Amino acid sequence: MSQKINKKKRYEVMFEFLLFGIVIGVTEDLIAVHLTTGETITWTMVGIVILLAIPFAIIGELIADHVDFVKVYERVMGKNK
Repeated sequence: MSQKINKKKRYEVMFEFLLFGIVIGVTEDLIAVHLTTGETITWTMVGIVILLAIPFAIIGELIADHVDFVKVYERVMGKNK
């Protein structure tokens, strides 16, 4: 029973980070677009940015957040020595 609860909790935390990543990604992308182009932020622009931010947030959550890059680096550097 506790494994089921732990798995559910893990998915909840992953979903929270995913949503947070989307919100932060959209915010920073909108700021970057506005600062670089000087264009007014419109709802169309927000929609496009959201569509672009979602896949990167998913990739970041599923891949980058679950890879221990220190171990990968040590493994790669150990093989080169």
